[in-house]
Amino acid sequence: MAKFTFNMPDVGEGVAEAEVVEWHVKVGDTVNEDQHLVDVMTDKATIDIESPVDGVVTALAGDVGDVVAVGAMLLEIEIDGVEAVAPEPKAEEKNPDPTPEPARSEPAPQPVDETIATASVEAAASQPVAKVLASPAVRKRAQELGIDLAQVKAAADGRVRHADLDAFLSYNAGSGFAPAGGTRSDKPIKVIGLRKRIAANMAASKRNIPHFSYVEEVDVTELERMRADLNSARGAKPKLTMLPMLITAICKLIPDYPMINARFDDEAGIVTRHGAVHLGMATQTDGGLMVPVIQNAEAKNLWQLAVEIGRLASAARDGSAKSDELSGSTLTLTSLGPLGGVATTPVINRPEVAIIGPNRIIERPMYVSDGNGGERIEKRKLMNISISCDHRVVDGYDAASFIQALKKRIETPVLLLSE
Repeated sequence: MAKFTFNMPDVGEGVAEAEVVEWHVKVGDTVNEDQHLVDVMTDKATIDIESPVDGVVTALAGDVGDVVAVGAMLLEIEIDGVEAVAPEPKAEEKNPDPTPEPARSEPAPQPVDETIATASVEAAASQPVAKVLASPAVRKRAQELGIDLAQVKAAADGRVRHADLDAFLSYNAGSGFAPAGGTRSDKPIKVIGLRKRIAANMAASKRNIPHFSYVEEVDVTELERMRADLNSARGAKPKLTMLPMLITAICKLIPDYPMINARFDDEAGIVTRHGAVHLGMATQTDGGLMVPVIQNAEAKNLWQLAVEIGRLASAARDGSAKSDELSGSTLTLTSLGPLGGVATTPVINRPEVAIIGPNRIIERPMYVSDGNGGERIEKRKLMNISISCDHRVVDGYDAASFIQALKKRIETPVLLLSE
């Protein structure tokens, strides 16, 4: 019998520690080689750790949410064919006494005074039972309002009707008969895993970066018309959404606005303006917000971007995204789709210096040119675009100029297909 200490493995990429996200075994469990033991999260990704040996788990490094350094004990396993320890006998089975326990004498039944019992039953039966006459609909409404029908003054025939309930509610308007909601107990939830990383990153971003936001309204009527035309003839290609078209417009503008596609190293005091656009795509998953990265987005066409968006979003949601697909972004795009609201003020994905957020598309009447020097009212599709920037790196003029140039590209969509 020997004890095997399994230390936190080196997962590479300079990672020094990892957080325990979920244990798949507990002390006393028999495990086999290559069995899934635990999920740990680094700054890059969530990693499955498997057992290198067969044996029985005797100790775990900590609870979910604890951080374990690389090289430190992760868990201990008894090996060399050690069998799991059998459960101890129950307390009453320890030191059994062969001497039979003497029989216990049961107390003799006491005689029942039938006169008293009969009188009690008759007294209970003589108590009047109040029965309120009301239709099922009235009873249901009273129950939903929390009203005891016996407290409601009925009509002359003794039947409670909706009008009687209305009168009762009017007279007792301040009593609040319908509860605002059910009573629930508090539920403490430990902040672990991806949610813990999000909390740390967002706090660091707001703490270290002086944010400012700029919002502009954009007419996307012609862009949506072009998108519909492209989709109608797409064949086997994926369906285009707004995102590939917006990404294309952004990538075409970056050479003129390099300060938007940059990363700021606070400690070194260096801003790196990147030539390639590695576009982070904020994606909501069951565990929280993840940001898979479209590498070299500027080198992809509309259809290639659509494929990559779908692939990365699926990988993020099912947990199959690799660490290099979740890091290295130079600019982030965040979209809530139809939940986007009128405007947003997104938080920058540090160490980037800007984040762009398209909002919900709405239809509204607008004045447009009638082609004869006058104007007419026409229904148009409008969308607000938000941008948040690091004011240490990006000036307000630069952000406004970039969004105005983006607005022109979107409102003249033929420019997206031109060189």
